[in-house]
Amino acid sequence: MSYPFSAVVGHDDLRLALLLNAVHPAIGGVLVRGEKGTAKSTIVRGLAALLPAVDVVERCRFSCDPAAPDPQCPDAPHEPVEALRRRARLVELPVGATEDRLVGSLDLERALTEGVRSYQPGLLCAAHRGVLYVDEVNLLHDHLVDLLLDAAAMGRAYVEREGVSVSHAASFLLVGTMNPEEGELRPQLLDRFGLTVEVRAARDVDSRTEVIRRRLAFEADPDTFAGRWSTSDAALADRITAARAALPAVRIPDAELRRIAALCAAFDVDGMRADLVLARAAVAHAAWHAADTVGERDVEAAARLALPHRRRRDPFDEPGIDEDQLQQALTDAAGEANRDDPGPPPDDEPDGPGPGGPGGAPDQSTVDGNGGAPQPRVATPGPAFRARLLELRGLGEGAPGRRSKARSTFGRTLRAAPGRGAGLHLVGTLTAAAPHQRTRGRTGAGLLLRPPDLRRAVREGKESNLVLFAVDASGSMAARSRMSAVTGAVLSLLLDAYQRRDKVGLVTFRGGTAELALPPTSSVEAAVARLRRLPCGGSTPLAEGLLRARHTLAVERLRDPHRRALLVLVTDGRATVPITKDPVDDAIRAAGMLAADGVASVVVDCEHGPVRLGLPHRIAEALGGACVRLDELSAERVTGVVHAMRRSA
Repeated sequence: MSYPFSAVVGHDDLRLALLLNAVHPAIGGVLVRGEKGTAKSTIVRGLAALLPAVDVVERCRFSCDPAAPDPQCPDAPHEPVEALRRRARLVELPVGATEDRLVGSLDLERALTEGVRSYQPGLLCAAHRGVLYVDEVNLLHDHLVDLLLDAAAMGRAYVEREGVSVSHAASFLLVGTMNPEEGELRPQLLDRFGLTVEVRAARDVDSRTEVIRRRLAFEADPDTFAGRWSTSDAALADRITAARAALPAVRIPDAELRRIAALCAAFDVDGMRADLVLARAAVAHAAWHAADTVGERDVEAAARLALPHRRRRDPFDEPGIDEDQLQQALTDAAGEANRDDPGPPPDDEPDGPGPGGPGGAPDQSTVDGNGGAPQPRVATPGPAFRARLLELRGLGEGAPGRRSKARSTFGRTLRAAPGRGAGLHLVGTLTAAAPHQRTRGRTGAGLLLRPPDLRRAVREGKESNLVLFAVDASGSMAARSRMSAVTGAVLSLLLDAYQRRDKVGLVTFRGGTAELALPPTSSVEAAVARLRRLPCGGSTPLAEGLLRARHTLAVERLRDPHRRALLVLVTDGRATVPITKDPVDDAIRAAGMLAADGVASVVVDCEHGPVRLGLPHRIAEALGGACVRLDELSAERVTGVVHAMRRSA
């Protein structure tokens, strides 16, 4: 039994977003962002229980409506039969789902035993006319997210694979949840969710007390607790049904269309998807409140849910919406909505303040308020650029991503093999079995198979890696504003890691110590935040930095043995803090330990000026890795891939 929707404490924005999508699924779903333990899954399951029951054609695997069956349904034509009524389904897509499980595939059992080509539906089919719930959608592989968002947007799923060509209806309420601490969705995928909501646990004692009270009561006696809330849930279910019926008659005046367009223009969103989603959400909001015309309050409510995730201009910008900016935009939009003749657009628009607030760069060097010793300097990152690909050699077996080659359940098929692989290689299996049919006594249409005939598909795809940055923040790096260029370069590499779905970590060393500024995480945004606050100055404990990186990578190998690591050391190599006697020799010995561990590495040479000691190259040789100059990281300046190497055993 699911927890009653009406019994959830707080989360008003989330409940409204879900209800609007229940009224008008064409809005495009809801993305729920929030910390763990905030009842995200509980609310979604409660909503599914409120949805109206659906009539389906009996024995139709694709849940066709008897009143309007899909003419392209793979099970068509449907004979006139009595309708079967069932509850709307809640279908959950697990993080480890494959493409076959999502969209469906060839029914191998029938193909091999009966010799017929038949389609086996997937989860998109099961979710038709119900709810498709994707927990931890940010951990799902990008190409699967693309597939389900395509289906949600078009209301149909298209399958072209393994000799099967099928199209079927797939209209569902899409709900994705994610914890931003585990990594963000790419902006392109964020934009395709209709609405988004940030959820946080209540901080006031009364609300938290009520959550505990209700949850304990539900666990002690679910039936009695659900009965106490059944009237409220039934009222919500009736209201959803009524709003759905009223939706086609809701009118949206031109003035409100202009208000919507002005709001989207004020937030500088890309494309027209935001305008359309905002309009649909406003219509649903009006229908939910039993209004026959969209008004200003409907547009404002829709804007709070449809715009926050679309105002991001950079992958590392914080999502969200500023209340003052929204109110100003609503005020400006009101004037636009009341204009009878807008006239031609102006030739030029004045430059406004950027979304990041004041653009003044912090001074590279500050002193304390009493005129004392200088405080650690914070370098303003230089401009980011498109970075060259840093790629590990060989084939890995890590999580799907976009950096290094890997044996994968996705990607292109290389060959059929009798042993290890990803899924059945149909042609290879048939080819292996075909020569033996006569000796096995085959007489019918189906093939006679034996275990030795089985062939699996060996596929090559791309994996994500752990990219550990070890950044020299000492005084020698800070000279001549070099640290700004260095942090700009690391920022560019972090952006590349974000796009390639890597985990990242950050080790910094300066003064007399090295620290793990950011333990390995999927949240590249957290690494960017640490980098932008990176203090610099002091001596150079290079050996300490390498040893700290070695310890961090050793721990991660135990936690995730299949994810290959890449160490990116950013330094000028001018070590000044010894562990034994000579600081440079100590650093070379520490680099040798990393090489002995088999760590793949790239050294970014930050030496500058007419006198260069070549120390980064010596460190790279000890690591058995590649060495590139700072100005060679830009893909615009230098083409080609940098292959991160490790010393051969």
